[in-house]
Order: sequence, then C-alpha cells, then structure tokens
Amino acid sequence: MTQLPMFGQPPSEPEAKPAGDQVARLHVLITVKAAPNPSDKYGETVCVAGLSTDPRRPGWVRLYPINFRELGADAAFRKYDVVSVDAVPARQGSRRESWRPRMTTLHVESHLQDWRHRRPWLDPAISTEMTMCRLHRGATMESPSLALIRPRRVIGLKSENHPGWTAEQRAKIEQYVGQFDLFGKVDRSALEAPRYSGSYRYLCQDGACPGHQQGILDWEFVALQRHLRGRDDRAAREALTEKFLAQMCGADREVAFYVGNQAKRPRVFSVLGVYWPKLKR
Repeated sequence: MTQLPMFGQPPSEPEAKPAGDQVARLHVLITVKAAPNPSDKYGETVCVAGLSTDPRRPGWVRLYPINFRELGADAAFRKYDVVSVDAVPARQGSRRESWRPRMTTLHVESHLQDWRHRRPWLDPAISTEMTMCRLHRGATMESPSLALIRPRRVIGLKSENHPGWTAEQRAKIEQYVGQFDLFGKVDRSALEAPRYSGSYRYLCQDGACPGHQQGILDWEFVALQRHLRGRDDRAAREALTEKFLAQMCGADREVAFYVGNQAKRPRVFSVLGVYWPKLKR
C-alpha cells in the first residue's frame, strides 16, 4: 500500500467554508458512518465523516447527504477507506466541516486494513486539550462540530426500546417508497427503525466533568441489531453490551469516541463511532 502523509491534531477552529459553490476535490479518511434516517427526497440519508488527508485542507470533513442503498459498486465504500470525491460547501447548515458530495465522482483510493495502519493517522487527531466539557461549553456554529475525544472513564452503556419512526418520518418513507423507479435499479423497500437506541455514559478528561450521556448514532450499532433478530430482548441487549462496552471499551483498549453535534442544536453532541485499538505494550 502506498505510504500516506500524516498530520498532527486538526485545527482548533475549522477553516471557514470557501465562498461560492465552487467544486473542490476532497481527500478523506472515512472514520464515521452514522445510522440512516428517513428522507422524503433521498429515501434515507447517512452522515459520513472523516479526517482530511489533504495537507492544504487539514481537519475533519462531514459528507452529507448520502443514500448508501443507491450507490453503485464503483461508489460503495467502507469505514477506514481513503476516498476522493468532488463536493461543494454545504449552505443549508452553517457547520464549517460540512460538504455536499457528488457521489458519482467518488473514488476509493485505499483501505487502512488494521489498527497498525490507522493509528499513525488518528492517534495525533485525538484531542488532548479539547475535552468534551470544553467542546460543550464553547459550542457555536463556528466551533468544531466533529472531534475525536478520549474519555477518562466509560461508565456504562444503556439500551432502550426504539420508539419507532415518527409520523413525519413515516410519511417521508412512504413518499420515497411510492416513487416509481423506471429502471428498477433502486431498492425502495421501507427503511426499518432499529430495535434499540443506545447511549454511552462517560467522564471526559476535564477534572470537573459531571459526566456525559450521549446517544450512539453509529451505523454498526444498528447493523449488529439486524444480526440479533432471532434473540429475545435480554439476549439481544447483552450482545450489544458485550460488543460496544465490554469489547470495544475494554481495559485492553485505548478508547476514543468520534463525536459530532446537531446542525440546529450545536451544544448537543452524539457518539458517532468508537476508536478502539489495543493498548500498546
């Protein structure tokens, strides 16, 4: 695999978006795939984020919207792929890291197969001064909306029965499913609500941290639930806890959380994914 350049920590403040709608070619190490949500226009949308590998544009990048079920084989990608894609600055949201990708231009350049290849990129990106408490206190439309945070202690994982889609979300799904696909190439089956919603409770590195409880929006949290369809409620919850708490946040792991905020509520952050390489011996 070609050796890639590596950088230190992302800028403390994201760069302002370029003026206008000029297309830029982005190069991104994908680290986050959030669980899909209903959309009347796109059927279902996924927020993808990662670390720029372009030294001229360092920092975190958010790509939205993306409908993974409509991607062809040439545009499909995984977490820890390095991709290039044409994109324009997102104007509907003011978060500086947000871009609208043109998915037909996406190209997968390489894949970082294991933690040995990922750590040189991501260990330097873990915030050493920017704790979750500090992120929350200083949250504005111009401050970082994405970060990789090292928790001081992960207290627990909570799973609850998902309430199902709201009436508004169901209407979006029905509208999309009802659209006619002339060539029959698009899977327009209804997006299922997950069985459970989950959240982490943890202490960040701030010495006065009162504790954070943040929802888990990780695609993998929902994907695992699909594999647990045949298990009863107790067994399914135990399997989720075993994977996302005991294994991913175990004592033998150097855990960090990919966190991101909401466009309309910048002080509300969620856990978008877990970074969990083994402790260095």
